[in-house]
Amino acid sequence: MRWGVWSRGVGRVVTLVLVDPAGQVLGRLPEFELELPWWQEAGDVVAGARDVHGVEVTVLRLLGADRPAPPGGHVTYLAEVAGDPGPLLPATADLVPHPRRAPWARPGGPRATLDWAEAELAALGRPVTAAVQQRSWNLSTLWRLETTAGPVWLKQVPGFFAHEAAVLRWLGEHAPGTAPVPLAADGGRVLLEELPGTDRYGAEADEREQMLARLHTAQVAAVSRADELLALGVPDRRAPRLAELIRAVVRADGGPEHLALLDGLDGRLAAIEACGVPYTLVHGDFHPGNVRGTADRHHLIDWGDAVLGHPAIDLLRMCEQLPDPAPLHRAWCDRWRAAAPGCAPERAIELIGPVLALRNAAVYAGFLTAIEPSEWPYHAGDVPYWLGQALG
Repeated sequence: MRWGVWSRGVGRVVTLVLVDPAGQVLGRLPEFELELPWWQEAGDVVAGARDVHGVEVTVLRLLGADRPAPPGGHVTYLAEVAGDPGPLLPATADLVPHPRRAPWARPGGPRATLDWAEAELAALGRPVTAAVQQRSWNLSTLWRLETTAGPVWLKQVPGFFAHEAAVLRWLGEHAPGTAPVPLAADGGRVLLEELPGTDRYGAEADEREQMLARLHTAQVAAVSRADELLALGVPDRRAPRLAELIRAVVRADGGPEHLALLDGLDGRLAAIEACGVPYTLVHGDFHPGNVRGTADRHHLIDWGDAVLGHPAIDLLRMCEQLPDPAPLHRAWCDRWRAAAPGCAPERAIELIGPVLALRNAAVYAGFLTAIEPSEWPYHAGDVPYWLGQALG
């Protein structure tokens, strides 16, 4: 939710500790440099190991880094190698199983996921001809699969995001064309047809307005189906549950100055409800990079953060970094006035703004409780960051 900023030329220095499929540590490769600074990117790590050292690897998980948070720096990963990697440098790694370790972060885990994907695609008459790892971190692993009938994306997410596939299927039924529809899904694993276009990072305001309008259609369809969405596993983040989570993170990680923010929390959330903008399906991380397509045709992707909550959360996320969000606010308010006559959307935006930083701190605190400690550097800095933002 907090976008990193980096300068060109600031990348990663990568060390790979190699294990075999049984989990036996074999040693480490000499370090090599990569241009991209983002720790979760695995495609360039795989390519770098091949190009620099002639070794084919699969990235499993982060082992450590020389800085407390991404991006950049010297990063060490655990990677699996199937064949003989040749001479390696000495290395050790803590491979003690952890109950919160992602399935794909364990030796043999990626192969099990690929076996599932290959079987599903074969049943669809689309044998896999190549598989290229793209990403591996605590929130997902991502592969691009080449098949005889075109590319397919294989995504796997942890249990707390496992409702994503159900949400995608629900959208396919109730708001066709809004999001990709799974070819197959099983727990946190999902196969998705490749979508045309690009991820729309950097989209201008007029294009973001199109994204909000497309999301609005789905959200109107979801207003009367809250129970249905909850039954699919979509987390409840309406006022009572949201207040619980905010109180928990403030009491655990905040200071005395943050405790004062809780005094009027229930009243503010009640006032937001009284504005009459209904609770609905919220994407949860609705920035332009989570929209795939062209300038005039969009699919909304990455629904793992989806919750039942207030739609202004998505509006304000989409408006981040815009010099003048007012036109998008006005259009959003007009749409909701038409969908929920008598509501006061402008007032809802005004009231919810101060709550969002606390809500974001609670989201990241939830990640930290659900992932193993070696992966905490991805998110640990975000809890204090958003608690600081809540103070203005």
